[in-house]
Amino acid sequence: MSRYRDALLFVFLAVAWGGSFVAIEIGLDSLPPLLFAALRYDIGAIILVVYAALACDRWVPRTRDDYLAVLVVGVFLITAANGLLFVGQQYTTGGVAAILYSLNPVLTTGFARSLLPDDTLSPVGLLGLLVGLAGVALVVRPDPANLLAGVTGKLLVVGSATSVALGSVLLRRRSPSMDSTATTAWGMFVGALLMHAASLASGETPRVADALAPQVAVPLAYLAVVATAGAYAAYFGLLERHSPVQVNLVSYLVPMVTAVAGWVLLGETLTATTMGGFLVILAGFSLVKRDALVAFAGRQLA
Repeated sequence: MSRYRDALLFVFLAVAWGGSFVAIEIGLDSLPPLLFAALRYDIGAIILVVYAALACDRWVPRTRDDYLAVLVVGVFLITAANGLLFVGQQYTTGGVAAILYSLNPVLTTGFARSLLPDDTLSPVGLLGLLVGLAGVALVVRPDPANLLAGVTGKLLVVGSATSVALGSVLLRRRSPSMDSTATTAWGMFVGALLMHAASLASGETPRVADALAPQVAVPLAYLAVVATAGAYAAYFGLLERHSPVQVNLVSYLVPMVTAVAGWVLLGETLTATTMGGFLVILAGFSLVKRDALVAFAGRQLA
């Protein structure tokens, strides 16, 4: 049962984060990036802390590993990851950013080789990562003319992917006594405070009235409830039970979800190349998860 539960959580994570790109794009028309990101985590943190207080036996940090885990979440997986991504996307195209961010599983593998030697991939698994990344390129198909432009934005997006990769591996090295939902919630509070400080330091002006406007309130609500409180709780729960390399493969599914969402909600076209990219991504997944797929097929035939 837990195997199917985790598969459903993985799909939910991909759908929630895939849809968030549309919400972020809408919200950035009215709010500056760091403030927008901070408000997202303000709301998400409140939701998760209340839930953790009601549902978890251990929801307050007590041990050294509890506090270290909260700091890893707040600094690497919330502040650096989102601050760099939100700012970086202002200086590069969405397509190029999606490919650069999809380096996440490859970067995670590199960090895991040094810090989590038991979680490394086989040569076939590494091939699967590269095949999946090629599939992302087919789905996104960035403008070749923009590949060498906007170096600053590209470096910020790569920095975001690197922060997520390193943070997920560092978190795996900790053994917090708290429930993963509580760790996520307190980490969000730390991340939100740091992003508010960065927003003020960068000269962004808080505009509460803009945050209450319908064109901002709706995407902000989606980001806070679905793509933050729900998705991050699923993400950190999966990290408790699975390798960071395996969990961060969700970065390959996100562009697929975004493409389908654009087709359903915005009337964008799904070309034959895009559909071919979907198949290449699935082929990459099959190579990485081949042992689990073979075991599943064996159980079905038994």
